[in-house]
Amino acid sequence: MFRTALRNVSAHKARLLMTVLAVMLGVAFVSGTLVFTNTISDAYQKSSAKGFDQVDVAVRPEYQDSEGDRVGKTPELTQALLDRAAGTPGAASATGVVTGFTAIAGKDGKLLGDGWQSEGGNYWGTKDARYPLVAGHAPSGRGEVLIDARTAERAGYKVGDTVRLSVDGPVLTPRISGIFSTDDGNVAAGGSLALFDTPTAQALFGKKGTYDEIDVKAKAGTGQSALKTALDKALPSRLVETTTGKRLADDQAEMISASMSGLKQGLLVFAGIALFVGTFIIANTFTMLVAQRTRELALLRAVGASRRQVTRSVLIEALVVGAVAGATGLAAGVGIGAGLRSLLGSFGASMPDGPLVITPGTVLTALAVGIVITVLAAWLPGRRAAKIPPVAAMSSVHAKATTKSLVLRNTLGALFSAAGVTVVLAATTMDTDSAQGPMGLGAVLLIIGVFILTPLLSRPLIAAAAPVLRVFGVSGKLARQNSVRNPRRTAATASALMIGLTLITGMTVMAGSLQTSIDRMASSAIRADYVVSMANRGPLSPDVARRLAGADGVTASSPLRNGASRIGGETEYLTGVDGSAIGKLTDLKVDDGSFTVGGSRIVVDKDRAKEHGWRVGSRFTAHFEDGAARGLTVAGIYEGNDMLNGIMLDNKVLTPHLTDPADMQVMVKTEGGASDGAKDGLEKALGSNPAILVQDKKDISNDIAKMFTLMLNMVYGLLGMAVIVAVLGVINTLAMSVFERSQEIGMLRAIGLDRRSVKRMVRLESLVISLFGGVLGIGLGVFFGWAAGELLGTKMPTYELVLPWGRMALFLLLAGVVGVLAALWPARRAARLNMLAAIKSE
Repeated sequence: MFRTALRNVSAHKARLLMTVLAVMLGVAFVSGTLVFTNTISDAYQKSSAKGFDQVDVAVRPEYQDSEGDRVGKTPELTQALLDRAAGTPGAASATGVVTGFTAIAGKDGKLLGDGWQSEGGNYWGTKDARYPLVAGHAPSGRGEVLIDARTAERAGYKVGDTVRLSVDGPVLTPRISGIFSTDDGNVAAGGSLALFDTPTAQALFGKKGTYDEIDVKAKAGTGQSALKTALDKALPSRLVETTTGKRLADDQAEMISASMSGLKQGLLVFAGIALFVGTFIIANTFTMLVAQRTRELALLRAVGASRRQVTRSVLIEALVVGAVAGATGLAAGVGIGAGLRSLLGSFGASMPDGPLVITPGTVLTALAVGIVITVLAAWLPGRRAAKIPPVAAMSSVHAKATTKSLVLRNTLGALFSAAGVTVVLAATTMDTDSAQGPMGLGAVLLIIGVFILTPLLSRPLIAAAAPVLRVFGVSGKLARQNSVRNPRRTAATASALMIGLTLITGMTVMAGSLQTSIDRMASSAIRADYVVSMANRGPLSPDVARRLAGADGVTASSPLRNGASRIGGETEYLTGVDGSAIGKLTDLKVDDGSFTVGGSRIVVDKDRAKEHGWRVGSRFTAHFEDGAARGLTVAGIYEGNDMLNGIMLDNKVLTPHLTDPADMQVMVKTEGGASDGAKDGLEKALGSNPAILVQDKKDISNDIAKMFTLMLNMVYGLLGMAVIVAVLGVINTLAMSVFERSQEIGMLRAIGLDRRSVKRMVRLESLVISLFGGVLGIGLGVFFGWAAGELLGTKMPTYELVLPWGRMALFLLLAGVVGVLAALWPARRAARLNMLAAIKSE
């Protein structure tokens, strides 16, 4: 039986080719994902480990928990602590580290790198071992700065050039005193790093006389653990914590692995979808191969082969196919991994250098996935073949499914579908966090149910296309009859396409609805013409708000300033605003009281009011971070949203209690409303700072739209693999169907059907099957998009379902195009059959 199985694989290798390709693509997706993420993770871990070469023990502030009504503060690492660390037995030297956001502009005035990856720090002394100089000398004073070599090369800067940069708002124009090399992961990923001398960095980052970290280097012969023990004895444990360089490197490696894990899991989900779609092709292929070899299998049974041996022979064929697909998929996956790394570079995103990482786990996973998926998908056709009695197989009485089996299938499909719809509907009434599991379970149940019911659904839906098919005469009529001749085969072929279109449509519905809802939120909640913020969404210098308030054409402005407090024994963040202007800049719906902010009067969103049991007129005491307390009165309760929420009070009350006041954003209203001239005026008032964003409502919406568009394009690209696999399934089914119906096609040719009509018949059959899968996929996608939207609507009052009719029509059109393209080769093959040879075939 083993030799028989191998001979069958060799005899039917052409028909198994599409199955091998489908499994190979899925395996390539899996192995490519593993190679790509392992390569990136390894490169960043090695780069990160180099960054800790100069650190034997790191001293960091120990965060103090809040006590009583005081807000917890982080202790400061002073010069005295640094001197004590440097004098600890076993310590060779101690370096004070200062870091903060620093945006560098290119020669064109635009921000270099991504905002969140634009960092700054201090260069220690005249020769800092952390940052070897490539050219120039160490910075001295506020007028000099060092920049990393990658940024200098990318922007075309050299020693002596003047560079525009910003730390928290105001523009600085220091001279580049030198260029250094670094293994910093952010720089390797396309960010930038600027270094000032230590006093300048402390002043710019608001840490005068203090450090963010103290890095201690051990003397020769002193281990990291011994140095840590000595530092623990020498430094006050209540103020600082110590960590060895090895522990820091290990923690960083774990963080990198964790961040890569999210990417890896996301990509593997889409690979799983492609493999899931591939199972339909495998099952279809082996079902049709078994059907074509019914008499052969019956003869084997007649000469003594048992049911198990027949099933085993089919599984051996699947094993061989899976092994071949797994091996070729692994090779293709290595190429995909290397290609993805190169693709990152072409998009401008660089990464640390390193070899391509192919682990034994990747190899074993690729082979296991290919073999297991193929064998499992082939098991049911093999078992079904073994159950056919030899005499029945010889006389082909097994050809049609029994009424009992169809009733059982339809009953199971109805139960699964009903359970799925019920669970999804129940999930829409739950809390967002607790509903995710049930929503996913319901979606899986419904998809399985619809797949089981697809043979039943195929007849009425395909019959609906009959009036259109009549236009094509005999070819159209034959195509319709062929489509419903074997409902199970049609269902398996259409379901492969259905899966991909379900996910694509669902994501499109959700993204479009969210975008519209956010547009409505911005227009309904904000009266301001512009919102000003940092490129990295970090804190703004209060100087920005002062400059904007005095700019020409500004009629009202208000900074939004955050401050921590203790209310009722819990930490609560307050939002400071300009009480006299905030009413002109926002249009929040007030449920009770009035939107009045000033003195002790505050406004609060209804969720926090409910949480604390506050009503209009309620009084409470807020304890600020400096220990002072102030009684506040609720003047109004408003409906908050993701853009504006929380407790708002006047900045005149909040700011005196803040150690380092900083704004998250500034809202501005201009005379005559938003216009290009007004925007240019605000940007010039801020010194044309590349690190500061001046955005109107449309800009904010466009930023969000870019995020959704990027997400959708990624999803489309990743699901494209599943669609390609589905196309292979259509090609495979049609090609094998043509072979199966060779005699029939020969007879049609003999009685007058010309080659062009034969081609048209096969194309129309493919078109009908593809459109059937497209209709099911779009219908399910809309339902899932609506259900997910119902969950989002509980958190977003402005959410409203928006159906993208244009895109859905495009998806249906693409499904039709897929059907036409998939039929090209099978149709050509059918038309070229020799009619006499076909009539004599069995």
